[in-house]
Amino acid sequence: MTVRDRLAELPTADAGDTFGTPYQTPDGTTIVPVSRTGYFRKTPRPVGMYVIHEGKVTFEPAYDRTRIALLGELVGLVAAALATAAMLRRPPWPDMRFTHSVTRVD
Repeated sequence: MTVRDRLAELPTADAGDTFGTPYQTPDGTTIVPVSRTGYFRKTPRPVGMYVIHEGKVTFEPAYDRTRIALLGELVGLVAAALATAAMLRRPPWPDMRFTHSVTRVD
């Protein structure tokens, strides 16, 4: 099997994908970083890396922990806002209104 055949088996890259300089580790593993540029973003954002070890190619995705944490905070904020709106609409304590009606007798 030639190198071209091996490259043809790899998933195709999108137009915005950028492949970095391949790195070789002391144990013979080759690492190729992958980043993506968006339509409105000028700087590339890391997507992951291809790891080639003993003839097998695997893709290791890069996770943005900051984005995941911000999403969790946003969900908590929305939940708190909805709970506050529900409490303001109908408070948890009982109604303490008294109605007084006067009947007139002639």
